[in-house]
Amino acid sequence: MALMELPAIILAVLMANALRRSQAAAPVAVQADGGGTLALGGGHGGAGFSLSKVLHESFTDGAQLLLLGAMAVGLLTGEAGQQAMKPFTGDLFKGMLAFFLLDMGLSAARNLPGLRRQPPLLIAYGLLAPPVHAGLALLLAQAAGLPLGDTVLLMVLAASASYIAVPAVVRYAIPEANPSLYVGLSLGLTFPLNILVGITFYTQVAAWVLG
Repeated sequence: MALMELPAIILAVLMANALRRSQAAAPVAVQADGGGTLALGGGHGGAGFSLSKVLHESFTDGAQLLLLGAMAVGLLTGEAGQQAMKPFTGDLFKGMLAFFLLDMGLSAARNLPGLRRQPPLLIAYGLLAPPVHAGLALLLAQAAGLPLGDTVLLMVLAASASYIAVPAVVRYAIPEANPSLYVGLSLGLTFPLNILVGITFYTQVAAWVLG
């Protein structure tokens, strides 16, 4: 699941940094004293878009680097690292996760009313994307010959939004992002949809297709 979330996180940070640089490099029109209009460079001296700088900023962002670094440390240290970190990643982690999820729930409640001001197309995406993504996962699972249980799990993961990792990264990496979108849509709309009807529906469809 973490590996499935990483491309989305990286892409979001890349797009945000690219947009920041393009806006900073764009000329700003100001009114001159003589009534004419002057075009001034952006906040970075009119510097053009640089893909290398965008990539550097994206992969060295604090929240993004912490997530990637934690996965790299886990892969490199293996079983010994797991045992060394067990007091932190075991019982203590469950308590920290409970408080974090409570904070995310409060955040979703605060941002849910903001969905009323969003375009209907975004609301439709939050409702229609889960079954569409689940259908794509079903096709891939069928082509790979996965059993029913694995197919259902893959469908549920594909239909879900990121409820923990991505909102936490976006909150710090892209502070200008609208929380009513990335929190309200994922936790306030997509999550209840999958819990109330999605999982049962995906299971029935997978059982019918796989026989």
